[in-house]
Amino acid sequence: MIRSSIPILLILLLLFFLPCNISASDEASLTFQVHPYLPASELLDRFAPLTKYLSEKTKTKIVCNISKNYTDHIDMVGQDKVDFAFMGPASYIIMTQKYGLKHVLSRLEVNGTPLFQGVIVTRKNSSILSLKDLAGKSFAFGDPNSTMSYLVPLSMLHEAGIRKDALASHVFLSSHQNVALGVLIGDFDAGAVKEEVFFEFKERGLKDLAWTPKISEHVFVTRSNLPSEIVNSLKSAMLALSDKSILSSIKSSVTALVPADDSDYNNLRSIILSLEQAD
Repeated sequence: MIRSSIPILLILLLLFFLPCNISASDEASLTFQVHPYLPASELLDRFAPLTKYLSEKTKTKIVCNISKNYTDHIDMVGQDKVDFAFMGPASYIIMTQKYGLKHVLSRLEVNGTPLFQGVIVTRKNSSILSLKDLAGKSFAFGDPNSTMSYLVPLSMLHEAGIRKDALASHVFLSSHQNVALGVLIGDFDAGAVKEEVFFEFKERGLKDLAWTPKISEHVFVTRSNLPSEIVNSLKSAMLALSDKSILSSIKSSVTALVPADDSDYNNLRSIILSLEQAD
């Protein structure tokens, strides 16, 4: 009886240790984090083809997640809590200032260029003709960590001699679309949006008041301690990507993922530094 019970005991021991093996395989997956510039469900749909492509190319399961907000995204990437991430330019600069450099994988190329602009807008029938005319007017910003709906436009206002306390009022509306709509319906005299949102709403009655400098596009980065073979595998897969359906899923105007370096963001870094010194 004792001998016959030994195989059963071995089976029970194997079953006991099996969950450890499952956990080990789970650890082989990579987390891909995206900042919440659109509703989470929409972003998961947009990045699903890229996630699937990178999983196939790296032969590693990749799980895409959307951060709760910009600040949380910056901290998660900076503290190496995710394996790799998609970041807006300003968020990238803020993250590097706070946590140091990460591995840069690639950046977006949109309509053939890796640079983009924002626009300070008003209504077509507005009497506002220059940035100086914004003194005493109401202004709509997007997110406080947004490149084109706050940081760069704020720098432009400063250069024109308009500080926030010189505005009649200013608010943060979370998204570029909210800013455009707020200006169009007359809740605000002016606002700041990225160029694609300006063109989306231009025919509805938006007028461009001033264009921002050109800034390097959104960027993909990895945690600082991600093994080099995984970094190289992700980078190679991104730079080799030519499937237009995958690229256009991110945004219809994306034409490629192209090489990027931290120095590509130096002009934006200077703008953010000037804002910090002005406070």
